[in-house]
Amino acid sequence: MSAAPARTLADLDGDVLAHCAGYLGARDVVSLAMACRPLRAAAYCDAVWHRLFRDQWPVEKVPCRASGLRELYIQRHTEVHQMKFDDPQSAIYYLNPAETTPNHLMLDRNSIWLCQGPVAKKFTSFFSVVEIHRNHGARITCMRLFPLIDTPLCRNDTQNDENALVTSSTDRTIRLCWKGQSRGYKGHSAPVTALADKLLVGGECKVLASGGEDCTIRLWSMSTRAKNHPLIATFHGHEKALSFLSVAQHKPSLLVSSSKDSKIKVWDTVAPSSGSSSCVGSTHVNSSSPPIAMKCHESLCYMAAGSEVTMVDLRTMKKASVLALDNHRILSCEMLPSEWLICTGTKDKALLWDIRKAQELPNKVAEMQSDGPVTLLHLGRYKVVTGVPSNGEVHVWETPTGGLLNTLSCDEPTRSGGRNLLSAMAVDGCRIAMAGGSPEGGSVLHYRDFLKSSVPVSLPGKEVSRFWRDNTDDSDGEDYY
Repeated sequence: MSAAPARTLADLDGDVLAHCAGYLGARDVVSLAMACRPLRAAAYCDAVWHRLFRDQWPVEKVPCRASGLRELYIQRHTEVHQMKFDDPQSAIYYLNPAETTPNHLMLDRNSIWLCQGPVAKKFTSFFSVVEIHRNHGARITCMRLFPLIDTPLCRNDTQNDENALVTSSTDRTIRLCWKGQSRGYKGHSAPVTALADKLLVGGECKVLASGGEDCTIRLWSMSTRAKNHPLIATFHGHEKALSFLSVAQHKPSLLVSSSKDSKIKVWDTVAPSSGSSSCVGSTHVNSSSPPIAMKCHESLCYMAAGSEVTMVDLRTMKKASVLALDNHRILSCEMLPSEWLICTGTKDKALLWDIRKAQELPNKVAEMQSDGPVTLLHLGRYKVVTGVPSNGEVHVWETPTGGLLNTLSCDEPTRSGGRNLLSAMAVDGCRIAMAGGSPEGGSVLHYRDFLKSSVPVSLPGKEVSRFWRDNTDDSDGEDYY
């Protein structure tokens, strides 16, 4: 008997792909749909999306023969990411009142990282403390998560999906930590104020960049062979303390730095030499205020300072565009360049801008009112999240309409009638963590997960935002993934 011919991807039908969908996920199914026409037809059939919907939300009742399940999946996916529900999974953890108020928060898969002064703690989503790091002797200034496989703490391939924590401190040191293991990096002569948002790539190993009040940038090898001498180079050239470090997206061996005098410099980190000779570009943003935020996307660098967001072309170091807020000082800023959006927080509102029209009028997309200074901010494809520390409230708004979706508090009102003050916030998909301190003393960590929610939120009154919409909309359903 002759062997049956092997089936190709194009031979897969909807039922086979539906079986595979439980292992692939929505993003992978959409990617397969882009491969060829037969796969596109199979990937868009209801059997596939019924399987995806059932696996993601098993409690939600969906008729097996229902049509339009792809659209139903997209709608549900959007709503949970917009946090439009009143019944998220929620947990409150009351922190040790003897410790300082949390000042840094990060969400890492099913874990929460929190910093209190010199201490870093890792919690599970529902507050079982799994790691405590007391390696610093003074306040932590910056916190990053990098793939463990790129660090010298990695021991085998089973750790590929885990992240290691890197912290900088006013004690002039940097610490790399993971599950009881740690490594220290010493070299700065003043407090360390900035860590790069990614590891640099370009040589034999990944490289970590740090900046400090000593006005220097230092590069540290992440190679296991550099255990005794991890310092690769020291860059001089800034005249003020470093504020932000970011890896250029178009060339991951280029490091972009900004200092408190709003100067931007670009450094070539491949085979660097100690000194200023590695500086390949420099410019100055006309602002008397220190930078509030900086982000690199493709070959552009976005920096917010004073009342402006400046876009600099890293290839020429010339200003590509300037977004001016008409004397409204920027207190917080988030960029989503892939969606052409920038959000700025001011003393009484958050403003959403379309950066494709940064030199035209009108370029404002939405205006979201606030009861106080918006110093905590998150911008995503589905939502804008604004936090006001003084009243402990967080508002969730729709991107890009600016419609109010939900209002959350760091904690329930305290017995004295006051609310917890909000000190830190982290958002990841349909999850949010908030930390703050109560008027009576002590700190609280509040975590919410909206993935399995089912009760729609009910908001009193009308929306409190105004909307200016560009009539062009080139998005389609696939963009939700």
